[in-house]
Amino acid sequence: MKKFSQLAIPYIIWAALMLILPMALIAIYSITEPGNSIISFSVTLEHYAKFFTDPDFLLILWRSLLIAVKTTVICLLIGYPVAYFIARSSERAQNILVMCITIPMWINMLVRTYAWIGLLSEGGPIQQLLSLIGLGDVELLYTEGAVLLGMVYNFLPFMILQINTALCKMDHHLLEAAADLGAHPVQTFWKVTFPLSLPGVINGITLVFLPAVSSFFIPKLLGGGQYFLIGNMIENQFITVGEWNFGSAVSMIMAVIMMLLMMLVRKVEKRNSGGKEE
Repeated sequence: MKKFSQLAIPYIIWAALMLILPMALIAIYSITEPGNSIISFSVTLEHYAKFFTDPDFLLILWRSLLIAVKTTVICLLIGYPVAYFIARSSERAQNILVMCITIPMWINMLVRTYAWIGLLSEGGPIQQLLSLIGLGDVELLYTEGAVLLGMVYNFLPFMILQINTALCKMDHHLLEAAADLGAHPVQTFWKVTFPLSLPGVINGITLVFLPAVSSFFIPKLLGGGQYFLIGNMIENQFITVGEWNFGSAVSMIMAVIMMLLMMLVRKVEKRNSGGKEE
């Protein structure tokens, strides 16, 4: 036991330096205001009040939450049937299909998002394809639809892989038992398959929603700066405006929102698994 405790020391040090210390600094910045000298500062909640009293900032927060919800719902609607198909395939087909999903993830997400600029740009392949059916004048790039497409494309594999893992772990003898008891395929799916896959669904929702709500480079590239989300706002405060204190306050607000959402997801997961709430 003592040996395992010693092995954990490097990880504890790493976590303290890379996770706890940066969050502590952001928290301190969020409640302080620099004074006249380098070492002087005052404690204030003005930065939080500034965010919650400005309707423009609240609109950006609402827009970020809304597009994250849209991304999550679309990924779930597309990802579940795909994961179900993979799980019902032969073992060899499963390996091939999972590889097809994971290979694009080997490429940097930024590079993959840049590729969509060429595909959606005026005169690009997609617009040329739409021209063949008389829709060539539709604006594709620098729109909310382009941002949503980029998010779904980048985060969809996380949803598929999580649900597929849950479906593959399921005891298929339960499906045979349901069929023996007279349940038709639709009843079997809703009464057996879907409930058993809920842990994967919940994990997929978490892995899609959390990065989607805080994404900044996808809206920046595919939205062309015209579609401003909370991640872009935080980046702008730190890099462009130089308001580190206000940017830290917004970061802390988003951190609290994400932690509350994760607690809610955890609560739902425990309830579905039959565990008792603490």
